[in-house]
Amino acid sequence: MTKPIGSEIFAGHFKGRRALVTGGGSGIGLGIAQAFAEAGASVLIVDRDPKVADSAENLRQAGFEVEHAVADVTKEDEVKAAFARVVELWGALDILVNNAGIITIANLEELSLEEFNRVLAVNTTAVFLCCREAAPLLRASENGVILNASSGQGRQGFIFTPHYAASKFGVIGLSQSLAKELAPSGIRVNSYCPGIVKTEMWEYNDREWGSRLGNYKPGELIQEWINGIPLKRPAEAADVANLLLFLASDAGSYITGQAINIDGGMFMN
Repeated sequence: MTKPIGSEIFAGHFKGRRALVTGGGSGIGLGIAQAFAEAGASVLIVDRDPKVADSAENLRQAGFEVEHAVADVTKEDEVKAAFARVVELWGALDILVNNAGIITIANLEELSLEEFNRVLAVNTTAVFLCCREAAPLLRASENGVILNASSGQGRQGFIFTPHYAASKFGVIGLSQSLAKELAPSGIRVNSYCPGIVKTEMWEYNDREWGSRLGNYKPGELIQEWINGIPLKRPAEAADVANLLLFLASDAGSYITGQAINIDGGMFMN
């Protein structure tokens, strides 16, 4: 994994701060967890995949204070258990990153209610569950921050993903509401909106969208979209992590209630 540049800029900045990252076992989530650990934070990475234990161990072997918890963030009892682990480890929490997310791609007539609800459960309801459990801990922090994963589809819905678009629009609305409610406690809440990122999810997207939008060979559709990005490249996990380091830092202390694009200029507002 490429070392996030931001962790060098913010070296030691998060020493003494404690962070929980959902969906932290791989992809963007692991990049975020690594970035905060490199910048000095103690990090608990949460993922439903038991392989999260290996990800945490790799970071510990690199000299960072990283723990893990296996939990499905759509299940209330498992979310509660993950936050109980935070209390057990540190007795406090300063940063919550709700990064866990899934996408499926289907024609409307083929999209089942079960599939629709599953995507909303992971992408939106789980954000609510984690924010609710984190709130008492963050109120006790002098640096309480919540960062919620939205998407470019939180800006503009795309074909064959009405459930995903709805879930990501929902994250932005939820974040704005909580930013207002939690501001008197000094807690800042923002969401981040990645575009195309080098992850396994985007390999799936390329394949499934490509099969529905035309006779695309693997890699052709995503390259077509990348060519339309002003900066002409997809994001790395480190690009997303760098934004979150800034938003969680003292340098971002006057930013709350915002949804910030990290997409190379794909969407501009």
